[in-house]
Amino acid sequence: MITLYHCDAARSFRPLWMLEEMGLPYELKMLPFPPRVFAKDYLAINPLGTIPFMVDGETKMTESSGICHYLGVKYGPTPLMVGPEDPAYGAFLNWMYFSDATLTFPQTLVLRYSQLEPEERRNPQVAGDYAKWFLGRLRAVEAATANAETLCAGRLTTADIVIGYALRLADNIGLARDFGPNVAAYWARLQQRDGFKRAVAAEQKAGVEQNVAPRARA
Repeated sequence: MITLYHCDAARSFRPLWMLEEMGLPYELKMLPFPPRVFAKDYLAINPLGTIPFMVDGETKMTESSGICHYLGVKYGPTPLMVGPEDPAYGAFLNWMYFSDATLTFPQTLVLRYSQLEPEERRNPQVAGDYAKWFLGRLRAVEAATANAETLCAGRLTTADIVIGYALRLADNIGLARDFGPNVAAYWARLQQRDGFKRAVAAEQKAGVEQNVAPRARA
């Protein structure tokens, strides 16, 4: 049984959404955010104290986009993956790496310096500068979705899941109001996916059952 450690609306939502899209059985363990502060026992499981943490037999992983890739390869075949024989393979891999290295990174600084730090340590200039950085990098998604429903390969793939989480995070921290029209429409489409809806429902249900309150949104 796959076990996924997850915080409400954290980047662990990527593998949660992937699990739901693939219909794989899993156990979801909810933690308060950030767990390294509010669930110190978790450090014995994941010394980094980060989310996600996935356990699949002897396999243990901490990187959300990498977990999605692992699930697609190990438990495929699935149309969510794009293979090296496909002309879209390069674009697929580029979006997979872009999702965290380029797109989610500046959002973490916006979140930290606008919401997570104590009031006296918050920094509107840092938050504002990195919000602009994120929105600048989002131009790639705006361009890719100008004439296409999804990012690559003519169908929903894992690339859409990992990029889609960045859009969910942007929505939660108040950046979605600055989405371009293509990104806004793309984000609306992703939220209508049955797999996305099931992942949100699973997150909410597990939070209630495990008595872990969702964190406040912007």
